Amino acid sequence: MTARLPLGAPPLRVQRLSLADSLALATGSQSPFGALGYGTPDGLAWMPTVNARVLSGGTAMADVWHASERIESGTTGVVRWRCDGHWMLGAIDLDESVERSGVAALAERAYRDLFAALEATGCKHLLRIWNYLPQINGDGGGLERYRQFNAGRQQAFVDAGQAAFDGAPAACALGIHQGALSIRFLAGRTAPLAVENPRQVSAYRYPTDYGPRAPTFSRAALAEIGGGDVALFISGTASIVGHETVHVGELLPQVQETLRNLAAVIAAANERTSASFDLAALDCVVYVRHAADAPRVRRALEEALGPAAHTVSHAVYLEADICRQDLLVEIEAHSVARGALRA
Repeated sequence: MTARLPLGAPPLRVQRLSLADSLALATGSQSPFGALGYGTPDGLAWMPTVNARVLSGGTAMADVWHASERIESGTTGVVRWRCDGHWMLGAIDLDESVERSGVAALAERAYRDLFAALEATGCKHLLRIWNYLPQINGDGGGLERYRQFNAGRQQAFVDAGQAAFDGAPAACALGIHQGALSIRFLAGRTAPLAVENPRQVSAYRYPTDYGPRAPTFSRAALAEIGGGDVALFISGTASIVGHETVHVGELLPQVQETLRNLAAVIAAANERTSASFDLAALDCVVYVRHAADAPRVRRALEEALGPAAHTVSHAVYLEADICRQDLLVEIEAHSVARGALRA
């Protein structure tokens, strides 16, 4: 494969910081481009939070994104967004008890407005999406709530002419214990490269055993983010081989299988770029179904990668339900390296 032409865009950068260090970046009327907060307070327009309990020492953290200084803020329907003309960060929060709509209708509405926001800003290409759904494994009147969410999400993708199958964006979907349906997203003017895992069936090709509409995401995505850097966005990854859950009820084997899947998707990504990504050098979020399991998951990661590995030392642990009831842990991640995408 040949190298693609370099991206002519203002550089996009990301830092994982403590809440205190994140807030220190906001001086006077100036704040960073945006952030995704873990255990952070509500009410910061530039730092929408994930409504899940932090298990890693209870310390609030944030992934802080930096772009150019010409930042515009706005709303499109239910979407709150910040955009510098090339990069866009957005957030959606829809409370079912207020909206009086089912999960499928809420998901379709949220994504319909999301795509309208992309059109309004010109940042038409989704790079990464984070979905947080209250009681994700609960019954929604004969159909699991996650399956209802998938139906509404996919319909919005199809109606908007967005890639719902091959080329779908990287994403995760986790269950929070309370609050609103929350969606966070990162978009840009240039399409990313979707990456699949050779050990797994693509999620958008799952059989109907997993619901009437398949999940709409790719296993990972690669994006040039300016300044000679490439970002790797790894979707929520768990103990799934082919399309089936493996090691049901076994925490540590699930962690080990998840690491094998992460290694496989990283290897597939490295074939598409001159940048080099490493399993031990990720900024990851580890979602644990049972809070008491978090120390065991951390020890397993330390044993596999070494306690000094960036992936281990910088991990954020959150209490969350996984999209399948038989999964105990899920890991999503991002990483940035020097290089370019290959055509």
